Amino acid sequence: MKALHNLVEKVKPNFEKGGKFEKLYRTFEAFETFLFVQGNVTRKGSHIRDAMDMKRTMFHVVIAMTPVLLFGMWNVGYQHFLAIGLEVSFIDQFLHGLIRVLPLIVVSYASGLIVEFIFATIRNHEVNEGFLVSGLLIPLVIPVTTPLWMVALATVFAVIIGKEVFGGTGMNILNPALLARAFLFFAYPSYLSGEVWIDTALQEGQQLVDGFSGATALAVLAAGEMQYLPSALEMFLGTIPGSIGETSTVAVLLGAIVLIATGVGSLRIMVSVVAGGLFMAFIFNIFAVNDFMAIPPYYHLIMGGFAFGTVFMATDPVTASQTGTGKYIYGFLIGVITILIRVVNPAYPEGMMLAILFMNVFAPLVDHYVVAANIKRRLRRLKSTTVNVQS
Repeated sequence: MKALHNLVEKVKPNFEKGGKFEKLYRTFEAFETFLFVQGNVTRKGSHIRDAMDMKRTMFHVVIAMTPVLLFGMWNVGYQHFLAIGLEVSFIDQFLHGLIRVLPLIVVSYASGLIVEFIFATIRNHEVNEGFLVSGLLIPLVIPVTTPLWMVALATVFAVIIGKEVFGGTGMNILNPALLARAFLFFAYPSYLSGEVWIDTALQEGQQLVDGFSGATALAVLAAGEMQYLPSALEMFLGTIPGSIGETSTVAVLLGAIVLIATGVGSLRIMVSVVAGGLFMAFIFNIFAVNDFMAIPPYYHLIMGGFAFGTVFMATDPVTASQTGTGKYIYGFLIGVITILIRVVNPAYPEGMMLAILFMNVFAPLVDHYVVAANIKRRLRRLKSTTVNVQS
């Protein structure tokens, strides 16, 4: 590590002011920051010292997503060999998934970071670590069959339109990873609907098993085919078709424990999203005019991207509500809207993405009214105290 540090220090003058690569200083700085702790610190004035900086926060989120990523890789291989009727070892299943998922991650990071570096060079500002999380989230919320060029296009769109036009990291109002998925869904709907959730690439002599269906649990319900709905245990464990990182509720819960223990993820938002989802599902249970309305409310928590969105998307500290009460309102409405879209709109059974993006837009408004209500309460309390003193 010392030798690497010496090498970095040796080439650094070439990127500083007056060096032949000074225009690429921000790109060099990004790599240096990724490898080592920054050397610039506040020299004067009062400030707070804290071990938790953005780099550590982002790494905590990446660590929390590791169980989801690893399970997703295995499930890609498991679903592939299940579809073609071959029994192979766990290692073979995982290696197949690794080979299929790794290119998506590489393309996501490469395309997104290129855009980040370009904007950092033009604006002469630092490259923040925020894309460290977004670059991994994007592959996790899409099908494994998504073409690489499409992943690159969606990532570039998300970074430019979702973040850079607002000023960069910390200024965006929409979650970039969800914006990438929304772009793909509306621009190329055939790649995010139907039976595209399983890698069914066949080699010579292979064929799909009779009666194979790559439809997700939500698609099955939307079509009214209850007989094909996976069991609650299968949905909880995640051995079902779906986006790479969204199928396993168990893996998501492991990530939630990490985020809550480190203080990175908001427990208030997670709990309120679940409460809102269960509330709306119970309401539909009362009427139950179709199969989708009649399923047990807890089914919604383990189907589709509900768990993943609750833990990794809704809790995004930049796009979520900032006030304590606002977080409860924000999360509750996400849960309600998600189930509402799922059940009422059969053409789009997965409502988590739209619900979170919708509430991202309204999060500042929620905080505004929460703060305004607090001010009114304090003014009433002050007037009441003044009257009592005078009397």
